[in-house]
Amino acid sequence: MAGYEYVSPEQLAGFDKYKYSAVDTNPLSLYVMHPFWNTVVKVFPTWLAPNLITFSGFLLVVFNFLLMAYFDPDFYASAPGHKHVPDWVWIVVGILNFVAYTLDGVDGKQARRTNSSTPLGELFDHGLDSWSCVYFVVTVYSIFGRGSSGVTVFVLYLLLWVVLFSFILSHWEKYNTGILFLPWGYDVSQVTISFVYIVTAIVGVEAWYEPFLFNFLYRDLFTAMIIGCALCVTLPMSLLNFFSMDPPVTFRYFRVTS
Repeated sequence: MAGYEYVSPEQLAGFDKYKYSAVDTNPLSLYVMHPFWNTVVKVFPTWLAPNLITFSGFLLVVFNFLLMAYFDPDFYASAPGHKHVPDWVWIVVGILNFVAYTLDGVDGKQARRTNSSTPLGELFDHGLDSWSCVYFVVTVYSIFGRGSSGVTVFVLYLLLWVVLFSFILSHWEKYNTGILFLPWGYDVSQVTISFVYIVTAIVGVEAWYEPFLFNFLYRDLFTAMIIGCALCVTLPMSLLNFFSMDPPVTFRYFRVTS
């Protein structure tokens, strides 16, 4: 709303004292992705703005969403008896998804490399990430789609909220602890999604019709992994980090400032 003061003068003054702090304990990130990103970032010229890298990655995510929306507007393209998404589309989406994930991993490195890291840059990065949560899930939904072999719209809606819950929880955790504990699920999901897109182009969507184990379908595995990761990994770890702070931050809202 015009004229509304979203950030108080006290909060603006805190920008000068703010320092980015993050902890990443994911083995995939530490031993595979970070060494890869450290190599990639050296390719970029130092005059390239980190925010431009961030925005470019976001545009790739949006492009994937629009491309899949064109070929699968009603989420029935992967259902039996319907015209399927062309194989080349899955390959393009898989490659661009990994490129977008890579750009999201190197933008911060570029900022530190060029000494241009700012709180507003982090806000811009994470703000776009919050939108990407929706585009990622909806685009992946086309792999299974609707119909007898697919996922219901209600389940899609539920998964959207689960992913957004995980994202919000991580930033609630940072707000209270001062440290962004990067969730394991993000890196694993991005690499897995990119791989599944490529595999879909090779084996076809019909491969996902078959049971994964007994009568447990791949769509059920997909749903269980997202919900299970949020409730059994992200939530417990966030609460553990929250209550492990010294001094406990659970009383921060009850302190009286003099």
